[in-house]
Amino acid sequence: MRSPRPSPGAAEPSQAQAQSETKSQARSGTKPSALGLGRNLYEEVTARIVAQLEAGRFPWVQPWTGSGAPALGLPRNGATGRRYSGINILLLWDAAVENGFATQNWLTYRQAQAAGGQVRRGEQGTIVVFADRFVPEKEKERAAREGGEPGAVAFLKRFTVFNLSQCEGLAAPDEIASPPVEREAIPVAEALIAATLADFRIGGERAFYVPSKDFIRVPPQTAFGDQINYYRTCFHELAHWTGHPTRLGRNQSGAYGSKDYGREELVAEMGSAFVCASLGIVPTVRHADYLGAWLETLREDNRAIFKAASAASKAADLLLAFGEAGARSDDAAGAR
Repeated sequence: MRSPRPSPGAAEPSQAQAQSETKSQARSGTKPSALGLGRNLYEEVTARIVAQLEAGRFPWVQPWTGSGAPALGLPRNGATGRRYSGINILLLWDAAVENGFATQNWLTYRQAQAAGGQVRRGEQGTIVVFADRFVPEKEKERAAREGGEPGAVAFLKRFTVFNLSQCEGLAAPDEIASPPVEREAIPVAEALIAATLADFRIGGERAFYVPSKDFIRVPPQTAFGDQINYYRTCFHELAHWTGHPTRLGRNQSGAYGSKDYGREELVAEMGSAFVCASLGIVPTVRHADYLGAWLETLREDNRAIFKAASAASKAADLLLAFGEAGARSDDAAGAR
């Protein structure tokens, strides 16, 4: 959380490719299971997320543990290796849990074929989305007549992917190994926190970020009943930290309890979950303090979860980039 009472993805195919994938899917006898094809996409995804929250399930918290559960980490394209981002993380996590998939690798129908494999007959695909823009003909005509740039209209495309577990003849890439459960310190997490060079202060009984002074404070790890939750809290506050004007420049001006405040908390909550997943950390705490505000926001704006998930991905990517840069520096130093 921020100071409580002051005085958050993978290259996708083209529309033609997406349509071709749908035809291929029809030939294979499969059909999309995550989202229907006839409804407003923003409304569909928002309704799904709201239903999960109302049922007490937080879709950005990986609820799986133990043998046979999906591997830890962010979903990625099995052909390109690139991670999915934004709302697609939630959609693919949900599909993995619902279907008991053992991998976080996903492929389009054609990608599976190109890799020498095949989607098994009868398997149902999962629909994911990506944003695109187009310029209406009337806008082109207006711009040609009046000058200036034609206005583009934003819209979502959808296409179907299959989990690697649904394919035959394909070897799974190495998944992220499950981390140790009982540890007071996780080196990879400690290294990432240090690599950010954030003003990170440990002490007190509350965790918060103060935008005006650009510092974070969290209780000591020993104050957490389940010490692994210390890291979820650290990355929650660091996700807020990424929103500072000198970094990603998100709106952090909302007063405690306001809708803007709740939106930023949602970004930080998901951003923390994405970082933890990438590092293979499985916290048990769920920051549910703002559940009511989140539900109100999502019900009022069917694009809010898309915006929040996108902002959370950007926050997580920025934090993870600090760790990658630090690792490169260490490698270079070791080579000298």
